[in-house]
Amino acid sequence: MGSQTADQECQDCGYEPELKRTLGSFQVFAVSFAFISVAVGIFGTYDDVLRDAGPVGIWLWVVVALGQTLVALVIAQFAARIPLSGSSYQWASRLANPKVGWLFGWLTFCYLALGVVTVDNAMASSALMPLFGMEPDEGTARVITLVVVLVQAVLVVFSTRLVGLITSGAVGLELVIVVVLAIGLFVAVAVTGDGSVGNLTSRGVAEGAPNYFAVGGGLMAATIMGLATLVGFDSAANMAEEAKDPFRSVPRAIVGSVVAAAVLGLVFLIALTIAIKDVPRISASDTPVAAILRDQLGPVMERTLLVAIAFAFFGAGMVTLATCSRMVFAMSRDARFPAHRVMRRVNPRTQTPIPATILIVVVGVVLMAALPGGALLELLTVGTVISAVLYGGIIVLYLAVRKRLDRKAGAFDLGRFELPIAIGALVWSAFVVFVIVSPSSALTSILIAIGLLLAGGVYFTYLLIFKREVLDTEPGDADVFAH
Repeated sequence: MGSQTADQECQDCGYEPELKRTLGSFQVFAVSFAFISVAVGIFGTYDDVLRDAGPVGIWLWVVVALGQTLVALVIAQFAARIPLSGSSYQWASRLANPKVGWLFGWLTFCYLALGVVTVDNAMASSALMPLFGMEPDEGTARVITLVVVLVQAVLVVFSTRLVGLITSGAVGLELVIVVVLAIGLFVAVAVTGDGSVGNLTSRGVAEGAPNYFAVGGGLMAATIMGLATLVGFDSAANMAEEAKDPFRSVPRAIVGSVVAAAVLGLVFLIALTIAIKDVPRISASDTPVAAILRDQLGPVMERTLLVAIAFAFFGAGMVTLATCSRMVFAMSRDARFPAHRVMRRVNPRTQTPIPATILIVVVGVVLMAALPGGALLELLTVGTVISAVLYGGIIVLYLAVRKRLDRKAGAFDLGRFELPIAIGALVWSAFVVFVIVSPSSALTSILIAIGLLLAGGVYFTYLLIFKREVLDTEPGDADVFAH
């Protein structure tokens, strides 16, 4: 069951294979792992955990990891049966109805488009500017962000194989650097005695904080580190038409990436936390991970980390951009995205969707120009809200249609465990949405998410009124979508 079978499946679904299958098993895994990016996620959110919950808050990473693994297992069931670009859009369109599929597709597009800007802006302000000794400046960070997005777009357009190679390199470097740093921190603490195992149970600066255990309180807020990091594992499914043997490689990449990231992240978090010499001082730092490494391993290692983090950021941003362009392409070839005749075009030489990729750059420019600083910072939470709702919707869809899913010999399958895992994933997803929307500070993020949904609703209404046949027809019907 390889590439030829996958191409036949693509044709059976109504599409001519236009994208080039160049991604091997490890490269498919790297797509999902690079999107998750343990180093990037921890680097960007560890300060919030220390301030809101104290060092002990890292243990909520385990809870989040278990819950997200359940979600990944359910998503892998779909990926093993419908290996098409557009992932959730395709699954819902074919197994529920095209209108539900459109909603899934629009939510995924919004989540990914915001993700490109969020990751690359964080790369500029948290990694590149400190690495080159530049003073914090929002305007400079925005310019750097746009340059990075443009470079990523050129690479994505040029070759999917090149994207796979760069992503694999970023993942390999990240795995090595996280493991080496964790070992280095454990050794440094053992040799010098600077640090404490007691940090693992300390509330730190959050000691005595009111409402620590309350809904929306400090401890609950610490789940955001895991929720903002252990997402995007489904990105491999969005590249399924460019994967070799996607029936096996894509679902394994989805589950394997979240499990690997969870284990690696936990080891790194324990090493970092034990290595804290002065909890109040480190908690007050905007970049506590770098500060801990500087204290324990010296400034050279701190700069090494920044280089590795910058590379990991770049890989994560590039994968997000690539998967977003595939969602635009997938919806456009079914005439369900604005300017679909242009957005569905695939360059015959590079075999990549160039217009769909350029669109993501344009969206990035608009966001950089239009959003004030405060709103730009909210994009991470907005993305977390949308992803939580989207994952919950995918699980509901699975529970509704699972009996109608075909079984493919040799493909990933949960067997008799599928129902209890799906129910557990649904309960977890409901909890995640509750956690994210509980804090009063999440109101702005929720409003932005609603605004994005309403913006899509305008185009959806246009389709209902003027292009009703598009939403009443199964995806892949070339006779309808050619007009």
